[in-house]
Amino acid sequence: MLDQIHWLAAVTVLGVLEQAYFFLQVIYARRLFGISPPKISGPPEFERIFRAQVNSSEYFPIFLALLWQAGLFFHQGLAAALGVLYLYARYCYFVGYKASSSERLAPIYLSAGVLWILIAVSALGILHFFLSHYVGLNVIQLLTA
Repeated sequence: MLDQIHWLAAVTVLGVLEQAYFFLQVIYARRLFGISPPKISGPPEFERIFRAQVNSSEYFPIFLALLWQAGLFFHQGLAAALGVLYLYARYCYFVGYKASSSERLAPIYLSAGVLWILIAVSALGILHFFLSHYVGLNVIQLLTA
C-alpha cells in the first residue's frame, strides 16, 4: 500500500514546508515593518507578502485534495510531478508578488493550469473507477483493444 502513495506523501510534506516558509516570511515582514497582529495593513511591501501567503494558504487544501485524488485514482507519478510543478509555481508566485504585484501573474496562471489538470485527471480516474466497479465497463481495455 505504501508504495502506492509514497510520492504523494513526499509532495504533501514539501507543500507543508513551503507553507511554513510563507508563514515565516510574514512573521519576518511584521518585524521588519513593525506591524503587530492582528493588523494586516501597512506598507505595500508588507501587504504584498501578507497577501501572497494568504492566497497560497487558501488554495492549499484544494491542491492537497486534488493531488491525492489524482494520485489514488489516476496515477501517483503523474500526480506527484504535477504537485511539484504546482509547488514551484506557488513559490514563484510568492517571490514575484513579494517584488511587485504584477510579477505574480505568470506564476498564478501556471499554478491555476496545474490545478485544472489535476481536476481533469482526478475526474477521469474517478469516472473510470465508477464505470469499472459499478457498470463493469473497463474503458482502458476498450481503448487498447
